[in-house]
Amino acid sequence: MKISMVSEHASPLAALGGVDAGGQNVHVAALSSSLAERGHQVTVYTRRDDPQLPAKVQVRPGLTVVHVDAGPAQHIPKDGLLPFMGELADGICADWGDQLPDVVHAHFWMSGLAAIQASRRAGADDPVPVVQTFHALGSVKRRHQGAADTSPPARAWLEPWVGRTADWVIATCPDEVFELKALGISRSKISIAPCGVDLTLFPGTSDAEPKSRTHRLLSVGRLVQRKGVDLIIRALPLLAEAGFNDVELLIVGGSGDALTLEEDPEAQRLHALAKELGVADKVTLRGQVPRDAMPGIFRSADAVVCAPWYEPFGIVPLEAMACGVPVVAAAVGGLRETVVDQKTGLQVPPRNPEALADAVGRLLADPELRAEMGRAGARRARSRYTWDRIAADTEKAYRSVLAAGLSRQADEGLEPLEGTAL
Repeated sequence: MKISMVSEHASPLAALGGVDAGGQNVHVAALSSSLAERGHQVTVYTRRDDPQLPAKVQVRPGLTVVHVDAGPAQHIPKDGLLPFMGELADGICADWGDQLPDVVHAHFWMSGLAAIQASRRAGADDPVPVVQTFHALGSVKRRHQGAADTSPPARAWLEPWVGRTADWVIATCPDEVFELKALGISRSKISIAPCGVDLTLFPGTSDAEPKSRTHRLLSVGRLVQRKGVDLIIRALPLLAEAGFNDVELLIVGGSGDALTLEEDPEAQRLHALAKELGVADKVTLRGQVPRDAMPGIFRSADAVVCAPWYEPFGIVPLEAMACGVPVVAAAVGGLRETVVDQKTGLQVPPRNPEALADAVGRLLADPELRAEMGRAGARRARSRYTWDRIAADTEKAYRSVLAAGLSRQADEGLEPLEGTAL
């Protein structure tokens, strides 16, 4: 099968950990590679954000990354990319020529706009089937961030239009299916294929890096407020009151591409909070680290704590589980699916430092429970979340679309309004 991936802001070649780089980069890279291993020809289209990038990069047999000129060849925050999606569609069509793919799979809502336009322009009489994975939904983001949401206003109606217009939508967890249905997207064209974990990188047997205190908690992710790292910091004094005095919190995650931790507002906010609570000596912000260093960091932790306000899926818990480390997770979004409460970790109510402290304290007090949950997590990661299995689920969705010959007409017959740079 000839497959085109569209990932407008998240190149599989991008360094992880920046403001707009993270889980989607990992997902697109791993899924594309696994599909190539299964014998498919995969091309990933992403926006050129550096003039020095080559036009095409052969990543491995069967997998190529194409950098498309769409807007200035420089970093632009993803929420500012909407005006350039028409150019991205043009570049995709130009690369296709008369050799159209069997299917185009868009990642994120703006990629969906470009994919649908490219499909229609290149195949006026027989458009290329479009499969959509959102990774995050604007309706959920607005619900939790309110006025702090930086998404372009047009996302409120363009994103549902993408979902209704695409031939198929792949959700990453059951929670997302309910959100998609609320946007008016038919359940009959939604399937689930979760994120996966690279078991060659996270084998669960790597050596742990040394820790400086008796117990270590680990937080991994981008330094944005919605990740709830401040909640973990607030849990530290509560743990001390419960008798867990020798606990360190290691925070691994990237700031903005042009920022050091010293310049990053969220890093400074977290540092100030730790100082205010009297736990600054227990909190270390490591910043970005090479990805191949992460297994040893995961293995050094007594527990990995994920406390976001919301989370579309979350790859970090899978990586922790693959390394045999229990996870304390807020019961939101995809975390409710990946972390099995009382089995591979503990779920807690979101935005509740007291509940976090209670759950962490339970794990720190019981080494046998930590080990048991770590083993269960490793088994779950290996049985359910290998990238080969995720690729097989995704391939099944592609074949369903091709076999059914579904039309690309929107459920409500809507078209994008003029002036949306399409």
